[in-house]
Amino acid sequence: MILSKYFQQFFHNSKSSGIVLIVFVLISLLIANSSLSLSFQNLLDSKFGFESLHLDYSVSVWINDGLMAIFFLLVGLEIKRELLEGELSDIKKASLPIFAAVGGMLIPALIYFIFNHNTHYKNGWAIPMATDIAFSLAIISLLGKSVPNSLKIFLSALAIVDDLGAILVIALFYTDQIDWLSLGICAGITMLLIILNKSGVNKLIFYLIPGLFLWYFMHHSGIHATIAGVILAFTIPTNISETEISPLKKLEAKLHIPVSFLIMPLFALANTNITFQKEIFEGFINPLSLGIIGGLFLGKVLGINLFSMIAIKLKWAALPTFSGWREMIGVGFLAGIGFTMSIFVSLLAFPNEIEIQNIAKISILIASVLSGIVGYFILKSNKKTSQ
Repeated sequence: MILSKYFQQFFHNSKSSGIVLIVFVLISLLIANSSLSLSFQNLLDSKFGFESLHLDYSVSVWINDGLMAIFFLLVGLEIKRELLEGELSDIKKASLPIFAAVGGMLIPALIYFIFNHNTHYKNGWAIPMATDIAFSLAIISLLGKSVPNSLKIFLSALAIVDDLGAILVIALFYTDQIDWLSLGICAGITMLLIILNKSGVNKLIFYLIPGLFLWYFMHHSGIHATIAGVILAFTIPTNISETEISPLKKLEAKLHIPVSFLIMPLFALANTNITFQKEIFEGFINPLSLGIIGGLFLGKVLGINLFSMIAIKLKWAALPTFSGWREMIGVGFLAGIGFTMSIFVSLLAFPNEIEIQNIAKISILIASVLSGIVGYFILKSNKKTSQ
């Protein structure tokens, strides 16, 4: 019974999920810089699926486009719940993450542009725009009661708006071709989900099955498939009665453990396998690395806090509950953790240029580690706060 209780507490502890994620990052880096590197990369590149349905993808694609759509579904559910009945139900507090995210995208892109507008690297301007939801939330979860729940919700909302912005940028500037028929089918499925919601349908199965088709056609449209998870989340019914648990909360509860202890660790394992080579560091200090590190490490915190300050001064928004500007600066640094979407954009910005891709990945890693450490210690220095 003691062991059972211990594991139950472990799997429901957000700190535990953060620790597991960081351990898998370290494992991935160790593998990438060992004799197992080639075998591991071959595993990630190996394909499986259903070729007849055009679903024959590599392991890494299934993780990044498939499993991570489930992660986005969970984050979307949490954001919707907070918008309806929680911290973000106040219009001023709900608008702050939007202003912050816009600033957190524009200022890093500007810093990158300043360093690279006359160079071969100019196409990578969107690399420092994105915040990695999984890793930033993992770091803030390690802080426990050192930060209020309102600040964690703010970071979640900021990160998802940021990633949606990055997805839009990818669709507009880094997508060679959009399949408008598939995109039209996605719109039709979305309308169906909305009609089901408005009609009072509460069985989750009637949302999850169309959600699978939404993911399929979103993936084939050329737009990053993870956005399907967010769209699906916002159509799941909630607040059907005061005595009955809503479908949204039921799904949220079921997804928490598999997302925290399976999907996020697998994502970390697949995406941080960066090989440190001597040749990369010999030419490392250049406009590309300076633009990425400057954009993520400095641009994020400057943009988020500048735009937040403007919005609050104009009384368009309000600070999260129990939070001040010190906490906002700490969150601003955590938002500089790029990883997922930043690495993804670097691959799109410099196709078939492996050396440039590797420099970009190392720059993203350095900026993300610096941002995570600084943000963690700024927030850790706070006294325990009311929740």
